[in-house]
Amino acid sequence: MSHIKTKKRGSLIIISGTSCAGKGTIIKELLKRNSNLYLSISYTSRKMRPGEVNGKDYYFISPEEFEEKIEKGDFLEYAKVHSSSYYGTPKKEIEEVLASGRDVILEIDVQGAQQVKELLPETILIFVLAPSLQEVKRRIKARGSETKEQIIQRFQTIYQEINEIPKYNYVVINDVLEDAVQKIEAIFLSEKCRVDRIEEIALENKEEMMHELLMDKEFDNSSTSLLELEKDTN
Repeated sequence: MSHIKTKKRGSLIIISGTSCAGKGTIIKELLKRNSNLYLSISYTSRKMRPGEVNGKDYYFISPEEFEEKIEKGDFLEYAKVHSSSYYGTPKKEIEEVLASGRDVILEIDVQGAQQVKELLPETILIFVLAPSLQEVKRRIKARGSETKEQIIQRFQTIYQEINEIPKYNYVVINDVLEDAVQKIEAIFLSEKCRVDRIEEIALENKEEMMHELLMDKEFDNSSTSLLELEKDTN
């Protein structure tokens, strides 16, 4: 039987999605169930909020430090959100984790996803959708923390993001959490079986001998059975 050696390098997976699609909840479940997964922590120049932990929620640095990192090319992607705070994905950390064989998840928006895809074309892009826009509206209202104008602005962003779905490899509807998690796990598994992850295909000595004998018998018009060939190689 052929022995297939696949690349040790891990896969880079980006999970994006609309507001209230449940991306964070899905990622938490994936991390619980898959020890080989690593969630990348982003850098930000915004102030730390109550309850947040530096190095767990984000790496909190000053705007000046962030801009220095931009100059050094330390980010796979970055953006200035709402013209106030920077957010960026660290390049070196992700490269080290991928080289170790672990898979890395990034939870970033569609703009950042395209920046990473341009740099690393093998990146797997997964877009998560809520079951309906009516459900999104219900979830936003349930928070009770946004004005009508803010909700309208959020929906305008949602429509723009939905238009970007064709740029992704997969789309998953988060209707039932367990179903959504299983679908994404199935994507992970199928990606591991891609032909372009094969480094080499090696035959064992016994198989090579069988092949040589089979070719010899074929060209001398022999009717030797495969069973006899197997005996010859033992």
